[in-house]
Amino acid sequence: MFARIFRFRKQAAALLMMASVAACGNISVGGGGSGGVKGPQIEPGQPVRVALLIPKSDSSAAPVARSLENAARLSIASLQGAKIDLKVYDTAGTTAGAASAAQSALADNAQIIVGPLYSQSIGAITPVIASQNLNILSLSNNASVAGGNVFVMGQTFDDTANRLVRFAKSQGKKSVAVVHGGDVSGLAGRDAIVKASQGAGLKVATVQGYTLSQESITGKGPAIAAAIKSSGAETVFLTASVNADLPLISTTLPENGVSPSQTPAFGLTRWNAIPEALALPGLQGGFFTLPDTNATNDFENRYRAAYGSNPHPIAGLSYDALQAIGTLAAAGRRDAVSGSALTRSGGFRGAYGAFRLKGDGTTERALAVAQVRNNSVAVISPAPSNFGRAGF
Repeated sequence: MFARIFRFRKQAAALLMMASVAACGNISVGGGGSGGVKGPQIEPGQPVRVALLIPKSDSSAAPVARSLENAARLSIASLQGAKIDLKVYDTAGTTAGAASAAQSALADNAQIIVGPLYSQSIGAITPVIASQNLNILSLSNNASVAGGNVFVMGQTFDDTANRLVRFAKSQGKKSVAVVHGGDVSGLAGRDAIVKASQGAGLKVATVQGYTLSQESITGKGPAIAAAIKSSGAETVFLTASVNADLPLISTTLPENGVSPSQTPAFGLTRWNAIPEALALPGLQGGFFTLPDTNATNDFENRYRAAYGSNPHPIAGLSYDALQAIGTLAAAGRRDAVSGSALTRSGGFRGAYGAFRLKGDGTTERALAVAQVRNNSVAVISPAPSNFGRAGF
């Protein structure tokens, strides 16, 4: 086992270099918490014109784009009582391509836009769409681009942190230590944990950071561990990504005296994305979130039956966007693509379970809490099936 962990840590050290570069592209274009724009009126019984903006000709993202398009069509096929006219526009994975795709969608009289994928592309299409009274259901999880007429369909750190903090409180935990990377994602995760903890009345005992390098994590590990122990924190919240800094920080902390059994870890990222991570010593007994497993399994089974392959992990975002639009259109609402309709309090059912669009442009999702037990995953708090149960 230790040889496997050592190899995993070596791989993670290399990935850290890539992560520190990749994190530099995030930008902020959000326009506040207006809950979308009014949007055009639709004619009941007539097809809703939906534009899907994805990077089809971007060689590095083409498989993702194909999966997003497939999932969108699968969603449309499942709708009852709604007609959708879906047109796909290639952004080429560039800002110029995204702006051109948005202009083409406008020329074709699109009534709502699903996509684009990248946050930089959202910034590029916002000026094109700004005066057109159209809402954008982007496929990003970058909350900094949400607001105004832009919604982000992806799971945000705020959503994950709120679920985990509420769960920790329900288990009698009263204080948290926050350990975060110094990249954009790490800083956003740090802020989400602090905000959620303060909102739930938990004490933030200490906040410790490191840069995304093997030298920083191993070098600062003793001091970070000492700060956690001296603070009296009852939990350690980690922002680390499973394919970058998680293997290093989750082994460095126990090596320096932070006991997972006494001070369990809580993670903002999907720890089971790489099965080897479940053997990391610092994650044993730790907690992270998963989407509704029943809904996810059903979506993946239907996708495989339709296309003969597994969906990309984010394919369900386009599925959900079309479910929201189609559900409202099926109800005969002329304002089905308006901000007020899209942000209805009851939300929708999608590929990953219950979700709802919020007035600030982010998406709240029903999340399960899972625990690492004996190098495997056990769901110990199922995802709520709607927005009236505990967990929200």
